[in-house]
Amino acid sequence: MALKPVKVSQLNSYIKRILQTDPILGNVSVIGEISNLKFHSSGHVYFSLKDETSKVSCFLPASNVGRIGFQLKEGIEVTAHGYIYLYERGGSYSINIRDMESAGQGDLAAAFEKLKAKLMNEGLFDQAHKKPIPTFPYKVAVVTSSTGAAVRDILKIIKQKNDIVDVLVYPVLVQGPDAAGEIAAAIDDINRSYDDVDVIITGRGGGSTEELWAFNEEIVARSIFASEIPVISAVGHETDFTIADFVADMRAETPTAAAEKAVPDTEMLREYVRTIHSEMKRDLRMLVEVRRKHLEALDPSAFGRDIRSRIAMEHLRADNMMDDMTVTIKALLNEKHHKLSVLKETLDGADPKAILKRGYSVVTDEDGVIIKDASRLTEDQLINVESAVGQAKARVVSSGKE
Repeated sequence: MALKPVKVSQLNSYIKRILQTDPILGNVSVIGEISNLKFHSSGHVYFSLKDETSKVSCFLPASNVGRIGFQLKEGIEVTAHGYIYLYERGGSYSINIRDMESAGQGDLAAAFEKLKAKLMNEGLFDQAHKKPIPTFPYKVAVVTSSTGAAVRDILKIIKQKNDIVDVLVYPVLVQGPDAAGEIAAAIDDINRSYDDVDVIITGRGGGSTEELWAFNEEIVARSIFASEIPVISAVGHETDFTIADFVADMRAETPTAAAEKAVPDTEMLREYVRTIHSEMKRDLRMLVEVRRKHLEALDPSAFGRDIRSRIAMEHLRADNMMDDMTVTIKALLNEKHHKLSVLKETLDGADPKAILKRGYSVVTDEDGVIIKDASRLTEDQLINVESAVGQAKARVVSSGKE
């Protein structure tokens, strides 16, 4: 006999009671790899546990976070202890975790580190292989899902910043088993068939590790490395890192950031050009004014006036110099005349004739030698006596010796 129809809320309430009264589901331990880890501002932690084929949502309340003795992060394998809880409004169930133990690194994390080490040793991450992103690209190719938020964000930013660049959207799968092959093939095809493309953006929006895994595949990494066109990787959020990020010529934190980095702001460039144009016009006007003044200086009439003015100035300067020289020479002559008068007076005072005029005479022997010592005269010696006026000869009567 068919049961009476029930409401959805009644069904969910019934299932919740079944789940919470089951002795196994009320105290379950599950081994899996942490994925899609989110730390809420309330202190609660949300994530998924997954294995090769399935995943289950998990909720770690803030009151139990302190019991965890290790750091929660993407890709690690854990054993979670808790109970099954049904969220009636959404009709979804999760494991409400009481405690958790680390079981080591998960399969995806191990695969990531293994491939990363391999490609690093081969030199695919070396800075020497990075190609510069063109400053003024004319065409940008976007390799991503045609229906995802990433392509909308990229197109929006490019349209806002640049009204010149052309955009080629190359749609591919960005998750699932076929995604890596499509991404790699798209990059290869753009290099072969679109020689007008200047830069490639490849990526997708955020997601769990397995949702981003296509960009951790070796085929994608080698396709990016082999690309002759520069590649910007834009996978997930700022905290997400993929193998594609390490190989790409530039990593963008998000698809929006990739669009920002790929193209210049044409309005800013126009404003810069306007500023340069204004400065060039100003400099040109200044140069014309300088040249005009030079031409005026070469005008014969103006040149003649300038020469006559300069000659008049030089005449005035010469007259002033002559006046200064005349005054200086006169002062020098007066000084010399004064010195000469003083010397003449000194010389006149020392003249012997002037002394004779005062009543003195000079006595010399017959040879004209002045006799300074009368005791040296001999009797009958002839001497000469010179006075101020005239001369006389005399003979010594007495030698004057005592």
